Amino acid sequence: MRGMTLIELMIGLTIVAVVLMLGMPSMAVWMKNSRIRTAADSLHNSMQAARAEAVRRNQVVRVQVVDSLNGDCSLSSSGHYWVMSLGSASNPASSCASAIDDSTAPKILQKGAVTNTANITINASQTVFAFNGLGQQASTTEPTTTAPQAMTVQITAADSSCVQAGGEIRCLNISVSPAGQVRMCDPAISTAGDALKC
Repeated sequence: MRGMTLIELMIGLTIVAVVLMLGMPSMAVWMKNSRIRTAADSLHNSMQAARAEAVRRNQVVRVQVVDSLNGDCSLSSSGHYWVMSLGSASNPASSCASAIDDSTAPKILQKGAVTNTANITINASQTVFAFNGLGQQASTTEPTTTAPQAMTVQITAADSSCVQAGGEIRCLNISVSPAGQVRMCDPAISTAGDALKC
């Protein structure tokens, strides 16, 4: 039985190294796209759940974008966390560390992270998204918001440009229509009739 020579082993390792180096850039793009998709899914699912909960309870349920889940949290249009609470005036800001309890203020129903990495940038047109018992947008107080209006959350990569700006990262938007429809869309898609078109 004859084994491999040192030269054959070195040639094999060189080929593997070249293949890995060629694949690294596309792997980095794939990972950034995956992080953006995960963040968009988290926020999209939280808003869909809030809308369904509002219809189920026949009460206003709101999702707030906040900068942390600590006791000193505040509303932030670039926050990486969300808190779902019951009522149009039940503001969980400054109380995000409270237990999940729908009977005691601030009546938090759920909370979670949009993303826990600084490489993702969130840009929300509004910090509060509220739904009424019909699944439509609702007005709130603390802070005061006026509904209905089209609202958007843009999710991008902090260190790369999006496809629509000539980059290679597939950025996503979460849009909420005045009727309360929550959908995820891709601003780079311009084809008429495409379900993912913003």
